[in-house]
Amino acid sequence: MSPRWKPLPGQVAEPRRVGDSLDRVASSMGVSRASTLSAVFASWAEMVGDSVAQHSRPRSLRDGTLVVAVDEPAWATQLRWLEADLLTRLNEVLGPGQVARIEVRVVPL
Repeated sequence: MSPRWKPLPGQVAEPRRVGDSLDRVASSMGVSRASTLSAVFASWAEMVGDSVAQHSRPRSLRDGTLVVAVDEPAWATQLRWLEADLLTRLNEVLGPGQVARIEVRVVPL
């Protein structure tokens, strides 16, 4: 007979909402809410436009830095040129201060 599950010492025994757990994980990455991450990934094409979205993907958001992967150096240049406008759009959608800088990396998508 297997022993019954018991929480670790100091942990709550009741189940938690998935959203609460995701928010806790997001917080550990320096993001206020998991929905912030979701909004970046879900609305990327709307924020950057279809042509840029075809060549770029958000990869991570941590401590205010959004890492974006692009498939060619020319798109990295384009995103760097658009950074100020993109930061404005991101903070309009996500709330002020959620994204402070964008780091662009050239990698195969």
